[in-house]
Amino acid sequence: MLIVLIRTVILYSVVVLVMRLMGKRQIGELQPYEFVITMMISDLAALPMQDTRLPLLLGVIPIITLLMLKTVLSEIQLKSKIARRVIDGTPCVLIKEGKVNFQSLISQRINIDDLMEELRLSGYFNIADIQYAILENNGQVSVIPKKVFSPSTKGDLKIKEDEDKLPVVIIVNGKINQKALLKLKKDDTWLKNMLDNNDVTNMKDVYIAMVDSNGEFFLQKRDDSIDFGDDDL
Repeated sequence: MLIVLIRTVILYSVVVLVMRLMGKRQIGELQPYEFVITMMISDLAALPMQDTRLPLLLGVIPIITLLMLKTVLSEIQLKSKIARRVIDGTPCVLIKEGKVNFQSLISQRINIDDLMEELRLSGYFNIADIQYAILENNGQVSVIPKKVFSPSTKGDLKIKEDEDKLPVVIIVNGKINQKALLKLKKDDTWLKNMLDNNDVTNMKDVYIAMVDSNGEFFLQKRDDSIDFGDDDL
């Protein structure tokens, strides 16, 4: 029992020291390779604690090796932009100039509900209000609004206005959400008129359609032309 206690104290001290040397980051800010190293360190530290027959160095040496590996990778990243792109990856544009990059959503395994949630967490409700939404390498989404929709200006000017309502998504990937129409107290005829006003003849051509927080109808077709590939992130 005493041996287990001593091993636990030693390994805990080693892990804390190693994590301290790796730098100050929250779990949500770790790059993928840093997260892998962190998980491996926790597993390596647990083995000698669970099985006293294993030498203590069997856990300590691999942990030190991972620390050295992380240090080397960090140095390489500091000196090489190519290495940073290979090791960390590159940020991904999800929204540009109020248009959703649905190809990026597919490649990153993100659905429209996840995207809307990230916008709400950033204090924005409407896709049309967003200049850029960028999926960072650590998995967080950075939201940059259009200048006209930047926060705080109305409050600073003491302008009173109606509270924003939550946007209601009506169409995703060409499929109608009938519950959304009922919530809006609208019918298929109203929806058809809105589609006609936006020159939509085939429902399958619609990537997303919604009524935003201002009560405005927002629609993006699959073939809406916008270049998502020119920004150097």
